[in-house]
Amino acid sequence: MRQAKSLKLKGKSRYSGTFSFCLFTLCLAFSLALSACGYQFRVEGAGPTIGGAKDSASQEPQPRLVIRTLVNSSFEPNLETRYTNYLRHEFSSGSGAQVVPDSEAADLVLTGQILSVGVPTLSFSQTTTLESRAEVVVLVRIEETRTKKVVWIQTAKATSEFYVTPDLQFNRALQNRALEQAGRFAAADLAARFLLHVESGGLNKQAAEPVTTAPAVR
Repeated sequence: MRQAKSLKLKGKSRYSGTFSFCLFTLCLAFSLALSACGYQFRVEGAGPTIGGAKDSASQEPQPRLVIRTLVNSSFEPNLETRYTNYLRHEFSSGSGAQVVPDSEAADLVLTGQILSVGVPTLSFSQTTTLESRAEVVVLVRIEETRTKKVVWIQTAKATSEFYVTPDLQFNRALQNRALEQAGRFAAADLAARFLLHVESGGLNKQAAEPVTTAPAVR
C-alpha cells in the first residue's frame, strides 16, 4: 500500500510540473504577442524626400504656356494645324506646363515650324516599291512672354513606316496616316524633353542669376 501510494504521489507531482511549465510557456507567448501588437512607430513631419528635393519645389505652380500654330516650311500641305493640335495634346498631358488658349495670359509662348517632310523608300522589287517611310522634322522654341527671351529650343525627328499597295488612292491614305503618326511621335518627344527641362530646373536657372546693378552715384 505504501509503495502504491508513493507511486501515485510521484505521478501526480510529475503531471503538475508539466502542466505548470506549459502554462508558463503560454503566458510568456501571450505577453510577447501583446507587446508586439502594441508597438507603434510614428514619424512626425513631412519626412525625407527621395533625391533630396525640397518640399517647396513640388508646390511651385506650373507655367502657363500658349502654343501657336506652326509654320509649315515643307512641301507637304495641310500639316501645320494637325501638328499644332498634336503639340497641344501632348504638352497638356505631361510637359510640366499648363497649356492655355492664346487669348489668355501666359508665362511662355511656343512657336515653331515643320522643317521638312520626306517619304523615302525602304524596300522595293524590280518593278514596284514595297515599303516606304514618312520622316518629319519639327523645330520649336519657347520664350518668355514678358521679356521675349528664348528659354528652350529643340528639334525633333520622327518616322513611321507603311506598306505600299497597287492601289494609288489607298497608298495616299496610308501615307497620310504615317505622316500623322510621325507628327504624334514628334510632339510626344518634344513634350517629354520639355518636362525634363522643367524638372531639372532649367526655367529657374536664368531667373536665379543675380542681377547686376550700377553703383549709386553720391
